[in-house]
Amino acid sequence: MITTTETRAKSNTVITSDGTSIYYKDWGRGQPVVFSHGWPLNSDIWDEQLFFFASEGYRAIAYDRRGHGRSSQPWDGNDMDHYADDLAELIEMLDLKDVTLVGHSSGGGDVTRYIGRHGTARISKAVLVDAVPPLMLKTPHNPGGIPIQAFDANRQSLTRDRSQFYKDTAIPFYGGNREGAAVSQGIVEQWWRLSMQAGFAGAYDCIKAFSETDFTEDLKKFDVPTLIIHGSDDQFVPIASTGMLSAKLIKNANLKIYEGAPHGLTVTHKDRFNADLLAFLKS
Repeated sequence: MITTTETRAKSNTVITSDGTSIYYKDWGRGQPVVFSHGWPLNSDIWDEQLFFFASEGYRAIAYDRRGHGRSSQPWDGNDMDHYADDLAELIEMLDLKDVTLVGHSSGGGDVTRYIGRHGTARISKAVLVDAVPPLMLKTPHNPGGIPIQAFDANRQSLTRDRSQFYKDTAIPFYGGNREGAAVSQGIVEQWWRLSMQAGFAGAYDCIKAFSETDFTEDLKKFDVPTLIIHGSDDQFVPIASTGMLSAKLIKNANLKIYEGAPHGLTVTHKDRFNADLLAFLKS
């Protein structure tokens, strides 16, 4: 078995029990903060947060979900249970304790399912940002969700022309289709570039994972301080059926609504987000 020291020194990867290689970045020293990215991106989307929090005296870690970025691209296991178990193995192999977990979008699903499956023995706080729990899909028990046809359309677009689909998606991701929006071309192109690094199978399967997984029971198991941040103008993960419901299911959760903010608020509202997260870490 590869030891923690060998793993960190050689390639910044951990090999999970099913043989999947998970790439991660590990910057700074101090209390660990682990960031989980959204679909179909990778840990690079967190670089500015990693630099900021490492500079503030924290150990900032971000990883590429299986099927995304520099991690393995397995045919099987592209589901929330495996995503959560991969996160658990990363935390255990690095022997992290007193961890703050931060998950954006589908990454919030990773964090939520991790707590549901593995508990909070190593976790001190949790942060869900524009996150998909408790359930995105419209069902008889979740009438405010998004119809399956919308996710089917995403899969069809991915299959038909993945590159153009990502180019088109990047704009509303950052609210660039709203009047008065000032989203740089560089930000849009970065989103496309990171998305194109995701494996096709992993990206395709992850749509089902983040849209159809019901996290209701996982949210009820949260027993650590939890901050929920959500943009009121999130065009991908509508706040009414996700963030607001999660805030009701998690005991004593603190909900912060960013008025007018898009799904990609960690970029468009970076300074506010970093300040709010730093204050939460210090609280």
